[in-house]
Amino acid sequence: MEGQDEVSAREQHFHSQVRESTICFLLFAILYIVSYFIITRYKRKSDEQEDEDAIVNRISLFLSTFTLAVSAGAVLLLPFSIISNEILLSFPQNYYIQWLNGSLIHGLWNLASLFSNLCLFVLMPFAFFFLESEGFAGLKKGIRARILETLVMLILLALLILGIVWVASALIDNDAASMESLYDLWEFYLPYLYSCISLMGCLLLLLCTPVGLSRMFTVMGQLLVKPTILEDLDEQIYIITLEEEALQRRLGGLSSSVEYNVTELEQELENVKILKKKLERRKKASAWERNLVYPAVMVLLLIETSISVLLVACNILCLLVDETAMPKGTRGPGIGNASLSAFGFVGAALEIILIFYLMVSSVVGFYSLRCFGNFIPRKGDTAMTKIIGNCVSILVLSSALPVMSRTLGLHKLHLSDTPRDSDAAKPSANGHQKAL
Repeated sequence: MEGQDEVSAREQHFHSQVRESTICFLLFAILYIVSYFIITRYKRKSDEQEDEDAIVNRISLFLSTFTLAVSAGAVLLLPFSIISNEILLSFPQNYYIQWLNGSLIHGLWNLASLFSNLCLFVLMPFAFFFLESEGFAGLKKGIRARILETLVMLILLALLILGIVWVASALIDNDAASMESLYDLWEFYLPYLYSCISLMGCLLLLLCTPVGLSRMFTVMGQLLVKPTILEDLDEQIYIITLEEEALQRRLGGLSSSVEYNVTELEQELENVKILKKKLERRKKASAWERNLVYPAVMVLLLIETSISVLLVACNILCLLVDETAMPKGTRGPGIGNASLSAFGFVGAALEIILIFYLMVSSVVGFYSLRCFGNFIPRKGDTAMTKIIGNCVSILVLSSALPVMSRTLGLHKLHLSDTPRDSDAAKPSANGHQKAL
């Protein structure tokens, strides 16, 4: 009987691992396809030539797509974990959701952390250096020469980062144990380096989120159709049409030698055409879209911003008054053990909405900063180097989102005590696990 129980346990563990691997593959495949369409929408079309550079651009495109898919997965895992917790509480014995367990959620977080490290420290540097490489002087030009130069640059970069961390560790904590721990590359060095990246991402989130919260109203005002109050759109369109025709006549009368005036007039004509399209869009919009959608979205943004600020203020007061409210001093419930909110499923849904709202606000705030304004991608006219920079930036922000959400008190999910189906896969030390 004991032998049969052991075989049955092995079969159950095997089927569980196969099921989890299949689910992870399907979820990542969906994210990869969506990320590919997003990147190709913004990628510059002139980069699609059939030569050696085309192969390099294609490889960099695949690596950037992989990184963007990992970033999307890291952002979606936190809401997915919260939803899974509420579903397991509502239907604990349902046969059709037995695949949704703590082992699957734990494995997804481990994969997200592993792929984030891989993209941040290997794939994205390789894609950038491979895109910029030309091969060493004296060697035959080709893909092999560019790969060789890229690998050499990656080795030099790794040695540089290792030296910086070594010096920083010696300056901060000149201890033999801390210096020896740097030799443990997999168990200490990479998680420590990733934690530093997550810390920088948290600081960047704290800088970008307030800016994004204030910019969200302006961005939504540009995307939606504003109500027409005491405005005559027909008259404005007529005036802008006359101005457009006047600029076209002036351009037709100027000689090509007056380059400065031609460039200035073309830019002015382009601005007039953009303004004309906006006015025509406002005219074609229905009364419901003008008078109902815009006020409703603005009120919704105001409510979400107010709730976010209120939750953050309450959490800061709790941290100041109660020491046990610190993230390190509390151990929240695991998957399927208790609800994360006193309001049950409604409170969990509100937390998910706020998490997405903060992430969108942080991205809007990131692109609103002057130092990152040149990173804004343009539809059909974005170089691969800029796409790589955007993917790395989004990856850093997404890796810091669970840490910031946990610090601000938006969720209290804890995964380290989650019951596993087996003890074969143990959680690794990483930024995501510490965040949860």
